[in-house]
Amino acid sequence: MDTELINQLSDQIGANGLPYVVPIHPNLVHLTLGLFIAAIAFDIVGLLFPVEKAVFRYLAIPVTRSGLFDVGWYNVLAAAIITFFTIASGLYEMLLAEPLTAVKSAWGLQAMETMVWHGVGGVALLFLIVAMTVWRGFQRYRWRKDMSRQVQWSYVGAGLAIFVLMFLQGTLGAHLGGEFGVHITADQLLRLGDNPNQRL
Repeated sequence: MDTELINQLSDQIGANGLPYVVPIHPNLVHLTLGLFIAAIAFDIVGLLFPVEKAVFRYLAIPVTRSGLFDVGWYNVLAAAIITFFTIASGLYEMLLAEPLTAVKSAWGLQAMETMVWHGVGGVALLFLIVAMTVWRGFQRYRWRKDMSRQVQWSYVGAGLAIFVLMFLQGTLGAHLGGEFGVHITADQLLRLGDNPNQRL
């Protein structure tokens, strides 16, 4: 009975090693990145608003400092929520991964090492993004709610430091797809000895 269930599940796995056509994790990764980067960017613009106010007025763009901070807050909140799904999909897809084995990444890592670092880095980034959201929430609703400058420079500095970690994490993910062929349909077909031009 167990063998029958395993065979049934393996029949549902596609050429990319997943039970669905397009991997979910890379798409959610880009959503997480976009939301978090936008959050920090709008908070930076809000902090520098007195300097940029003339530019906005010249371009006839009706912008307020509080509006910029609103965008920063809602983007970091959305990033924190989406990142739970990003990590969950990544861990699920990692469990189904069958990377190319006789390859080393540009950083000199084997596939399993790359997957472990990518997984650990993803969970660490989840905690950091949630911590940043909590920090941002305290600034918005408690510590600085009556101030025109809603965020601290230290918060923005921490966000910029997280950008560096995101770059390293993204590079590990790119190695998994680009060098180890994880869930890349053409690479998986070649590994099985099939011709991607005939199957795709």
